[in-house]
Parts: sequence; structure tokens; C-alpha cells
Amino acid sequence: MKRITYHPILEVKEKKTIPFYWNGKKLFACEGEMISSALIANGIYIFGHHQKDNSPQGLFCANGQCAQCAVIANGLPVKSCMTEVKENMIIQSCEGLPELPKVEENVKFKPIEKVETEVLIIGGGPSGLSAAIELSKSNVSLILVDDKTELGGKLVLQTHKFFGSIEDCYAGTRGIDIAKILAEELQEHPHVKVWTNSIVLFVFSDQKVGILRGEKYFLVKPKIILNATGAREKMLVFPGNTLPGVYGAGAFQTLVNRDLVLPSERIFIIGGGNVGLIAGYHALQAGIVVVGLAEALPQCGGYKVHEDKLKRLGVQIYTSHTILSANGKDRVESVTIAEVDKDFNYLVGTEKTIACDTVLIAVGLDSINEFQKEAEEANMIVYSTGDAQEIAEASSAMFNGKIAGIKIAKELGKCEMDIPEEWAHKAEILKSPPGKTYPYIIPEEESGVLPILHCIQEIPCNPCISVCPLNLINIEHDSLMGIPKFEGNCTGCGLCLTICPALAITLVDYRKNAEFPAVSIPYEVQNYPIKVGQKINMVDIDGNLLDTLEVIKVRDTKTKTQIIQIKSPKSIAKRIAGIRIQDEEISKLLPNPIIPKINDNVIVCRCERVTAGEIRKWIRKGVTDMNQLKGITRAGMGACGSKTCESLILKMYREEGYSLDQITRNTKRPLFIEVPLGTFSNME
Repeated sequence: MKRITYHPILEVKEKKTIPFYWNGKKLFACEGEMISSALIANGIYIFGHHQKDNSPQGLFCANGQCAQCAVIANGLPVKSCMTEVKENMIIQSCEGLPELPKVEENVKFKPIEKVETEVLIIGGGPSGLSAAIELSKSNVSLILVDDKTELGGKLVLQTHKFFGSIEDCYAGTRGIDIAKILAEELQEHPHVKVWTNSIVLFVFSDQKVGILRGEKYFLVKPKIILNATGAREKMLVFPGNTLPGVYGAGAFQTLVNRDLVLPSERIFIIGGGNVGLIAGYHALQAGIVVVGLAEALPQCGGYKVHEDKLKRLGVQIYTSHTILSANGKDRVESVTIAEVDKDFNYLVGTEKTIACDTVLIAVGLDSINEFQKEAEEANMIVYSTGDAQEIAEASSAMFNGKIAGIKIAKELGKCEMDIPEEWAHKAEILKSPPGKTYPYIIPEEESGVLPILHCIQEIPCNPCISVCPLNLINIEHDSLMGIPKFEGNCTGCGLCLTICPALAITLVDYRKNAEFPAVSIPYEVQNYPIKVGQKINMVDIDGNLLDTLEVIKVRDTKTKTQIIQIKSPKSIAKRIAGIRIQDEEISKLLPNPIIPKINDNVIVCRCERVTAGEIRKWIRKGVTDMNQLKGITRAGMGACGSKTCESLILKMYREEGYSLDQITRNTKRPLFIEVPLGTFSNME
């Protein structure tokens, strides 16, 4: 079984197992998990083959946004990532066009239940929860709807500590714990209705919202809608982009951090924003080798401290590189990347192929805004918050959700509170991209206890200054975006080490031996265990090897961050920034790079297997209406409703010289996901 049996942060509990059948073979799943996770835990990565070209199909988004993971469960076609395994469930792969069950006779119908509420919040992630908490304080009647079984959104996938400020967004606390804090706070208000495992289908013109709750259909009529649906991941067009083993980063984190399934042994990441960098760290915490990360820009777009953390652990990062192909027959076996010039054209002769079984795509997010537009067309009062409003960090989403909740309460006349001016300022800071990077300066002192702050880029983060009991760490002008600086006489309590989200602080203690001071380093990858007496590789801020030194002490902390202490020559003690756990050999290039044919046969529409060449041909013939393009090519006509391919097609229009205001967008079908027809009649 491919399951995680130990994790340095997550509690691995023994779960009840239940039998199910896959193509006639008896297998076992953990009770409550999704079909896709159960299959991958059993080593099954191919869930079927496409009816058009017999290409293998597997998990891609794990969020119900695409339809690549479809299977037949007890006779019905379902998305395996959104369907729970039941005991003795009979599951079959989709091979070609499946035979659907016969229509039952003498079925009975129940009337559709209609519900009224003041506010409907769509999405139970950080922004939706924060807004619900504020609204509940004003006794606003509300229904919060989320399509997962557990509240928290992407927070439940985040094992790292959050940035921002402790006061405003729980900085220094792990995302998984923030999700619990927010959910528990909401439970203190019993008048709030929380509908989990529920999916909003459409906002109709009569101002009612169709919601599928479990298997029952409801019509909800709210006075105000808050769209807190988050975002969906962007995709890239390259040969092999539909192979099983090509995941969105969110799908990978769902498998590893939510379901404790081990989907990979060696991964390669495309995209150096925070999502890609964090996914790499999560992979290491799960015991998975990260063979590399490629970013098309000259430098990673995510926080430098995230990038530095990966470099220190031994991850090879290739900037100014792009993916050329994912290679393999039925599953990813390797990835080919190459250097790009300033115009992002790939440089022939720079191809590199690296063995891996998984390629993570982390190249940005698109806001999920369908419900916002539908509500506006229905002349409803609608607000948006979090990533549904603007792509930013979860710390910003929480703060903006809080502001949205107060605005809606005021709109309903149930709150007289004026939103303080500094809140808007804080909200802007929390969503700020990385700012200026400063020179790396090592302090000259060599006495007492000296905290070394390996943090040289302006980012919205200050938990280190909040926890220092002597207020010895400060940011200039008390700005959240400044660079922290230390001044004074440190006692060596180590609180700053255990709260820093980037593990970017070390302590050098000269008190016992000035020539060989003790250096304390934070460490969170305990599935690569470090023990007293062991010799480990010490690296500088950029991941360069400094020396191999012996561990003299290992201390566990309440935050699950271990403190590893070594004795170091004073010549390098202050330069030590981390511990390398991956050997350089794991990123070794294959001797003969696989050079793909870059042609028009790459897939743009995954559902209907429509190629770039087919789409480009009609764009060049002057088709600017995406509905017409869909009618001609079927691009966007598949089960996902163009959620995956629309942004790729719009990118192709831009590449052909069109501006987006020249393009007529797809008319969205009046359902967010596929639903059996009988559901709309509450068929028994």
C-alpha cells in the first residue's frame, strides 16, 4: 500500500479499512476517503482511457474542476476525487463510452425544499470562514456551503506555518491548525447553518440558488451572496500534459496532506511561485524526493525564504527554464526542461531530462467567479472575497473575509461598526508581493547568544518580533513589510526559531566555547531523522555546503519544529543557515535528453482531446467567438465545462495578436458540475 505511515507534522492515525472492487479485483480503502485516493494508495494511477484516442486518464485536479478522474461506481459515472468509497462498492474504469444503467420504472418524487436566508456564503475556506464569524457576531442568519467534508479550504492542506502577523491572521501557526481554529470559532454560533459536502450549481435569474447537498437538491433564496469560492489552478500546454502523474499542486497536496497517500517517489515541480515552492516542501515532509523545480523567470516569484529553504534542503532550482515535455507511455517517467531567453523562447541545445514519476504544475491560479457573474446578472447583491476576488495569500484572504463580513452586516442594517482605515492598509500589505531584497549581512559580534536572521527580502511577516520576550527583534517603523533586525543581549530562549514560518533564524551560542560555538537550527523534516552523534551537511543561505558536522543535541518543541544543535568552528558558525538532506546525485540528468517534437498535436482541451493545432487553425481563420470555436472543434464542450481549457485558449488568442476585448467568451452552461437528472426532482 502506498500510504504515509509517519509524518513530522501530521498525526497518522490507524483507520478502519473497507473492501471495494476495482475492475473485479478486491482491494481495500480507508473508510471515508475518496475513490481516487483509494486507487492511488493501491498503486493504481490509470483510471481509464479516453474514448477518442485511447490515451490513459488519471487524477489531475482532485478538486472536482475537471473530469479526468472519472470512473463508474455502482453503475453510475462519477468523479473519483469527489466520491467517497463505500463498503463493497463496485468500481470500474471508463473505457470508451460506458454503458449507463437502465432507467428505473415507478420512481417517486418529492417536492424540492426551498430555504430562505439573509446571507449565503459559497466556500468554507479562510475568507468564507472569517466572513461567517463576523456575520454571526451580528446575528445575521446565514448558510455557509462547502463542497468538502471538512471546513478550511486549502488550509487543511497546509502543514507549514503562515506568514503575516499573529494579531491579524495567526502568523506562525500552521494552516491545518488555523482551519481548526476558525471552524471551532464558527461552531460557537449555533444559529449559523453549515452545509458541507454541498455544491452550488447555479444562481438563477429568479434570485434562487440551486444547491446539491449530498444527494438532495435545494433551492436557497438569500438576500446577499458572498462568493468565497477560491481559485482553480492554471495549466500549461506541452507534450505529455495529460499523462497520469501530471498533477496540479493542489491535487498533490490533497493526496499527501489530507489523505496521507504516497502518490510519488520522485517529483519535479514547474513554477517557482509560493504554491510550487510550498508544494516542494510538503513533498519532502512526506518523504518524497524532489528532483528539481523550474521557473521561467530569471528568479522565483515566491518568497525568497521559501526558495532558500528548498535550496538548503538540497532541491535543485532551475530559473529561466521551462518544461518541454512530460515523458512516458502510460505514466510519467521523466521530464524534459530547457533554458529560455528573455522572451521565453526555449534555447535549442539546453535540453535537460530528469527521471521522475510526477510533474507538479504550479503556474498560477484563476479566480472562480462564475457565481459572482450569475448573481450580478440576476440583479442580486453579491460580494466577493479571498482568491475569488483577487489571488493572494491565505493570510490576506482571512483579513479580507473579516472586512467583507462587516460590510455585509452593515448592508443588512445589523452592524454599525465602521471599518477602521488601518484595516484597508493592512489588507493591502498582507496581499503584497515580495518587495526589495537587501544584501546579506552577517553581524560581526562573536559573544553571548546571537540570533542570525537569514531573511533579507521584504515580505508581510512579523511573528519573530511578536514572540521575543525582551523585544530584541524589531522591524523599522513597525512595518509588516520591513526586514527584521536584532539588537541587544539574547537569552537563547529559541522562541523565534520555532515560530519563524521560513525556518530562517539560527542561534549561535558562544558562551561555553567561543572557538567552537553551538549552533541551533530549526528542522521540520523529521521523516529524514537526525540523531545525536550523527554527522550532517551544513549549508549557507544559498544551499552551498559549508562543512559536515556532528549533532550534539536534538530538542523537540510544542510547535513540532525540532531544534538541531551542532558544534561548529567559529569561522562558519554564523553562516550556517540549514541542513542538506538530499544528495546532489538525486537530481542527476539523464545522459541523453529526450527532445520532444514541439508541434500542434499537444492537447489543449483535456475532456475532448482537442489539440492546439485544431484551435489555432480556426483562430487564424478569424473565429473570435469561443462559442463558435466550441461548435467547430468541441473545445470547451467536455464534462469540465471549459474550466481547464478556457484560460489556455484565451492565451492562444493573445499569442495570435488578439486582445481579450475582441473575444466573445463561452456561454457557461447552467450547471457548475454534472448532476443526474433525477436529482432535480428529488427522486427517491
